Amino acid sequence: MNVVGFAGFSGSGKTTLVEQLIPGLRQRGQRVSVVKHAHHRFDIDHPGKDTWRHREAGAFEVVVASDERLALMREFEQPTQLSVHHLLAELYQGVDWVLVEGFKDSDLPKIEIWRAPTDTYASRPASYAEDDFIVAIATDAPGRLPSATQLPVFDLNAPDRIVDWLLSQGERFAYDWELHGDPLTCAPR
Repeated sequence: MNVVGFAGFSGSGKTTLVEQLIPGLRQRGQRVSVVKHAHHRFDIDHPGKDTWRHREAGAFEVVVASDERLALMREFEQPTQLSVHHLLAELYQGVDWVLVEGFKDSDLPKIEIWRAPTDTYASRPASYAEDDFIVAIATDAPGRLPSATQLPVFDLNAPDRIVDWLLSQGERFAYDWELHGDPLTCAPR
């Protein structure tokens, strides 16, 4: 399983880029999963539905499945910050790529999404100069990067080039369970 993160400020285009990379990888025969960090309380269930009623009644976990999909909802009794490694352990292990959106401080290899300031998008600092886990940059303005870099720089609007690069660098993104822990428990080995 190869894992690559996408880091950048809100509004920089992380979701759009990930959304464009998925079909590019799929067209090349790759099975893709996504891990997304949410900053706020969120819900995928709806009041009145059976699964919502089960959760409201106090179930710790509810798994709902059909012949087309499976969803697991887990309620934490106290606020819990799971690491990206815990979430990776929750995924089906038969995927080729996991695209991780958010978790900008993780120890995963990441592509930084950086946009040049405009009238509607404020100037944001870039992280690639300080974050050793950033392995490439996707930007709308390569000539306006805040500092020089030897990292690969991609046009944010050319996702196929990023897909080609990811596939050519696949071994670089191989997830190391020995380093990050057992996939079932996330406990270091």
